[in-house]
Amino acid sequence: MVNSQASGVPSAPRSCAGCGGKIADRFLLFSMERYWHTRCLKCSCCQAQLGDIGTSCYSKGGMILCRSDYIRLFGHSGACSACGQSIPANEMVMRAQGNAYHLKCFSCATCRNRLMPGDRFHYINGTIFCEHDRPGAVLLNSHLLPLQSSSVLTDQKVC
Repeated sequence: MVNSQASGVPSAPRSCAGCGGKIADRFLLFSMERYWHTRCLKCSCCQAQLGDIGTSCYSKGGMILCRSDYIRLFGHSGACSACGQSIPANEMVMRAQGNAYHLKCFSCATCRNRLMPGDRFHYINGTIFCEHDRPGAVLLNSHLLPLQSSSVLTDQKVC
């Protein structure tokens, strides 16, 4: 995104990619190979005017996003943390510890069962385990009992 000030040399009026109107303002934005009024280049999620909150914006799946919403929706890379493949903008995802996963990839590392919303899971060193396959636990009389350990295991619920 480039914030430009109109120079003293008159040029042909540009059309805004957001509203379609002519840009006669002193300042204009150039992003995604198009020109915008500063008030028209907004995040598709939070409606923040992108020229006011930074010098970069993100585009994915036809959406224009601020950095915060891009990371919230697609993680830091826009890729699945399990398989590394790109996550399309219109695809539902599962999230754990700030990472995004394809629905099919959000599964236990041991038994490979997919985890669904409401399932309890453990996230250990970037790896997902179902409630029954948590490392450091012993199955005894059909109950999950933790072994004595100094390491902290995060116990989470899929939302």
